[in-house]
Amino acid sequence: MQTSEARSAVDAALSTAVALGLEAKDAVVLHASNRTMLRLLPCDVVARVAPMALKESAEFEVEVARRLAEAGSPVAALEPRIEPRVYLRDGLAINFWTYYEPVSPQAVTAAEYAEALERLHAGMRGLRGFASPHFTDRVAEALQLVDSPAETPDLADADRELLDTTLRTLSRSIAQRGTRDQLLHGEPHPGNLLRTKDGLLFIDFETCCRGPVEFDIAHGPEDAGEHYPGADQGMLRDCRVLILAMVAAWRWDRNDQFPGGRQMGIEFVHQVRAALANGLHVAPGT
Repeated sequence: MQTSEARSAVDAALSTAVALGLEAKDAVVLHASNRTMLRLLPCDVVARVAPMALKESAEFEVEVARRLAEAGSPVAALEPRIEPRVYLRDGLAINFWTYYEPVSPQAVTAAEYAEALERLHAGMRGLRGFASPHFTDRVAEALQLVDSPAETPDLADADRELLDTTLRTLSRSIAQRGTRDQLLHGEPHPGNLLRTKDGLLFIDFETCCRGPVEFDIAHGPEDAGEHYPGADQGMLRDCRVLILAMVAAWRWDRNDQFPGGRQMGIEFVHQVRAALANGLHVAPGT
């Protein structure tokens, strides 16, 4: 994110928080990509700031998180001192969340992850009335990048073909297995999981989609599926490679702002190729 964009996000978050009665004098940038995450001080509130183009996804995230919290699911809470909604200021969409002080640098184990994710999925099954995309819609977005040299100009031809074939074939194979779909987090990787005094809590719900639970499990520790009751291990292996290919496509986007994204794109393409070489056979795409 450009310095001017970060400054605009900070200014908008601080002024909005003050107008809402929160004591906000300073901000620490926790993360910056397509959205900026800030810790506002001294009120200790997390502000997520997004471009106006992402307003609808921010509203979706707030509503999903609010209802999951009410159901007792393991999710980060919205800031309780103000109305739980998206606030608009200076062409930006802002929402406010509880700040959780880190309690331990200890890595999340596969068993812990699986237990928290299973609880999240149980809560998500109880949600009604959400028009969320299917996981294949998210794959289609990645394919659009791969199939557009103008959007991914630095992606080598051989790597482009590899990602195209992998995305098409695996998404079709997973969708055709007839597994029951449900609402999913969409990207429940360890970076979207907080270890707090209240236990493990998931954050970032703008990526919610519908699909098999294995699509979510595949974002977690390598052996998480062994601790998730009823997980289809074959589908889980396919989902892991599919997600690698999807993330690789996003990191090659010429507009990608993820820190260190290009090097990650290179590494993920290598991992996809290695996974296929180690026994996961992907037929030519159509």
